[in-house]
Amino acid sequence: MSDEAERKMQFLYALRSKGVTDSRVLTAMEKIDRGPFIRGLFAGRAYEDMPLPIACGQTISQPSIVGLMTQALQVSARDTVLEVGTGSGYQAAILSQLARRVYTVDRHRRLVHEARAIFDALQLSNITAFTADGSFGLPDQAPFDRILVTAAAEDPPGPLLAQLKIGGIMVLPVGQSDTVQSLIRVTRHETGFDYDELRPVRFVPLVEGLGRD
Repeated sequence: MSDEAERKMQFLYALRSKGVTDSRVLTAMEKIDRGPFIRGLFAGRAYEDMPLPIACGQTISQPSIVGLMTQALQVSARDTVLEVGTGSGYQAAILSQLARRVYTVDRHRRLVHEARAIFDALQLSNITAFTADGSFGLPDQAPFDRILVTAAAEDPPGPLLAQLKIGGIMVLPVGQSDTVQSLIRVTRHETGFDYDELRPVRFVPLVEGLGRD
């Protein structure tokens, strides 16, 4: 077995051992190589199940968390998904394998520019990336079947809840500090919202406004 094949097998084994069992999610994560999304000093650690620093003081989440969040989102092939917090672009690339259309926003212009270049190189034509304040969502493209937020807010932002379709699902970390956060799943019904707490997590905070880059 080649080094790459063995590394991929270990990568998928690590995902399964952390609870990522959805076959569609595992297939997407097998197909999308994490390597191109990590540059510089940490490139050699792309296949380890750990968060890593990227530009603009942000991080790329550990693969098992990406897998668990994607699994919790229950994306179907017809869905339009909004991702708040493009970061490296890795999560959006995974979503692109599962959804019909992915819109992703980040407040850092540099991150969006670099992610777009990777999406183009990988020919992921169903992703549209914007530089915008993600806490307001994307009203012009709303409503969305699924919303994924990769930064922690104290509460689910009102504009994002409003942009979720009836029957839609949003997955996001919530918490008042970077030490105590919970990953929650919000499901919208005709009469309101259901909230399910999934697991403790640690994410960078959701910041309003645009980055200075």
